[in-house]
Amino acid sequence: MTDAPAIVARDVSKRFLIHRKRATSLKERFVNRGAQAEEFWAVRDLSLEISRGETVGLIGANGSGKSTALKLLAGILRPTSGEVAVHGRIASLLELGAGFNGELSGRDNVYLNASLLGLSRKEVDRHFDAIVAFSELEQFIDNQVKNYSSGMYVRLGFAVAVHIDPDILLVDEVLAVGDESFQRKCLSKIEEFQRDGRTILFVSHSLELVEQICTRSVVLDHGRVAYDGMPAFATGTLRSILGTDQPREQAVADHTPAAYVHGIVISDRPGGEPRDHFYGGEPMGVRFEIEAPDERAAGAQVTVIVLGAGDIPIWVMGQDGRATLPPVPGRYHVDFTVPAVPPVMGGFIFAVTVTDPASGAILAHQRFFDTVKFTGSTDVGIVDVPHTVETWRA
Repeated sequence: MTDAPAIVARDVSKRFLIHRKRATSLKERFVNRGAQAEEFWAVRDLSLEISRGETVGLIGANGSGKSTALKLLAGILRPTSGEVAVHGRIASLLELGAGFNGELSGRDNVYLNASLLGLSRKEVDRHFDAIVAFSELEQFIDNQVKNYSSGMYVRLGFAVAVHIDPDILLVDEVLAVGDESFQRKCLSKIEEFQRDGRTILFVSHSLELVEQICTRSVVLDHGRVAYDGMPAFATGTLRSILGTDQPREQAVADHTPAAYVHGIVISDRPGGEPRDHFYGGEPMGVRFEIEAPDERAAGAQVTVIVLGAGDIPIWVMGQDGRATLPPVPGRYHVDFTVPAVPPVMGGFIFAVTVTDPASGAILAHQRFFDTVKFTGSTDVGIVDVPHTVETWRA
């Protein structure tokens, strides 16, 4: 096995043509071909490099391009531009019943589907009993699959996919169709694949599942990558896009923002060269810009929140009232200086909040999803807590 990544996508885009007016005759179809068509870019400039052994979740709102991206990576769709390279045997379960012939029995479809995935008949013979046992469809295996329920489709399709010994497994949300017992069985199989060093890429709307089993997650928004990194931060990014990351009472007070928070730079001093890794005790500077177009943000409180996995606030800066905006509208640099980074461990992100000091209403809130790593020591969790310990005979 080479050291090449399992999947590499470089600047991949996919365009579809949407025809608003349907042709009513064959002649009209040819005469008006290309007219009345609107371009829709389902995926734009997608660049990913997925290493062997990674479990990557693709998440996003409905219509964000997740399923299209998975089909591009699987080779089912050809990109309009860019290129995809895959190293290893792929097993894909992308659409309910894809590769099945409804007129054939479950038995025949096992052979048909497995052959499409690259197995010989002799190999299918060897795995057939295990496939049927995994799907729990022994009594229905000789029935036509057009009479199967959606859950039965998933059972058979997943059973075939995981028994062809794939290097890469691609799954698109179909596990949501199965019952709870079968979902647990599928998750156990995925954990087995992880232990074997297989590569797994799947689309899911279950953010809890993404945080539970993924080593990495990619958030798509209108066909573009909005975040690529730690799953806990990925789910926070998606909730921010969907507007579900804040309680209703904390919504921005006005439809027209009273302030705008612009790019953040984390360094060893305000205005220094950007850094993404700090050791406990090192100095750190945080610089960003706030634009206040009118007097609504006069005297507003500025707060920096350092967030850990799951959006847990690790520490907050600026609540002492020293960080406030001047009374004159304008664009301002805001610098926070930390003399010594605390002995925390892990990856963190920064968020900036601008608050009306009188009402407590949030005037602006911006999360920055470039992860900064803190290394407090080699043997602590998030926080290194001084403690004593005593042992005596019970």
